[in-house]
Amino acid sequence: MNQISNVEQAERLSRKRARMLPVLAVVYLTQQASFFADSPAAGRSVDHVKIGAWLILSLVLLLAISTNGFWFRSREVRALLDDESTRANRLTATSAGFFAAMLAAILLYLVDQFEPIATRETIHIILSVGLAAALIRFGMLERRAHSDG
Repeated sequence: MNQISNVEQAERLSRKRARMLPVLAVVYLTQQASFFADSPAAGRSVDHVKIGAWLILSLVLLLAISTNGFWFRSREVRALLDDESTRANRLTATSAGFFAAMLAAILLYLVDQFEPIATRETIHIILSVGLAAALIRFGMLERRAHSDG
């Protein structure tokens, strides 16, 4: 009986993850618009908090996509969530994120030839693009896996 409940719980959480990741990516990118709309002045405390929050959110999202997530669930449920297709989808998604980050870096390098871009802004853009691309791709692949199954 307990095994069935773990399987059902893992299935429900897996579907929730597939819906949640693309939404998180959109929220994450929307947040970045506010960062770039209000150019941070050096040394303001509010800017340090804003950048600190972005770094923490980026780290949590990176950990969520690089692990099977759901850290507060039982080991059995986490093992069920991290099946072979999920691992393959995660690998494909991280490859897409890497590719998007490299394209962003190339684009920023070209833009910097005409308009100087601050180092922090460059890092911010590359990390945000790569992470958002990985989240969106992973969510799309997981949704497709659930609709096929």
